Amino acid sequence: MKLSLLNNRGGMAALVALRSRRRVRFISSATTMKWEGGVSMVQGASRGIGLEFVKQLLEKNEKGHVVATCRNPNGATGLLDLKSILSIPNVIQPETTLNKVEKSSLILAYEINAVGPILVMKHMWPLLKAGGRSGTERDVAVVANLSARVGSIGDNRLGGWHSYRSSKAALNQLTKTASVEFARKKDRIICILLHPGTVDTDLSRPFQNNVPEGKLFTKEFSVEKLLNIINNTSSHDNGKFFAWDGQEIPW
Repeated sequence: MKLSLLNNRGGMAALVALRSRRRVRFISSATTMKWEGGVSMVQGASRGIGLEFVKQLLEKNEKGHVVATCRNPNGATGLLDLKSILSIPNVIQPETTLNKVEKSSLILAYEINAVGPILVMKHMWPLLKAGGRSGTERDVAVVANLSARVGSIGDNRLGGWHSYRSSKAALNQLTKTASVEFARKKDRIICILLHPGTVDTDLSRPFQNNVPEGKLFTKEFSVEKLLNIINNTSSHDNGKFFAWDGQEIPW
């Protein structure tokens, strides 16, 4: 399997590099490539859960391609701090009370967690439609957006985290709306939302004290569970929201 890197500034993807396990070569965004064996795309793949998705996809598939997106392929350290945002020191912190809500935090969280993914879906739509007819092992394309249980309105019992919760709820709505349009137009595209659980990453470390025993997962465990859901997704799952264990989460 080969790995392709995409520049993902502002939701627009421009192909900048092609990497196999043995070599790296740079190509222009206008280069025409023949994708054989299927394509998996991971948005926000510089580290953390995104990087683990790329690793497991490469390890588990002998054929096909993995497209990994990031803002700066040549220096992507810290990208996931913005992609799967819980907090950014001196910029945004989880709001424990309504009094701490700021306009800038709300807008930033929405841009990162909702605007970025939906714009990628928009610009990848033609490729997704083609993927559903490509004759690969699957006859449909799957869009799996990484959401969070705290984005569920029905499951909100503790309050707080206004910016993060609302941005993930927005991602849920945008993905659900896209899934309805794809189904109406009979595009062979399935859209799902996934909650990875609480994963032991740099992002979650400040909040791990309150995690129940046995509920803090490694990146490897969480991604393996999520990939299993993705690989077994069928048309009747279109527009649904799943936890890492396959249980459906209420909106």
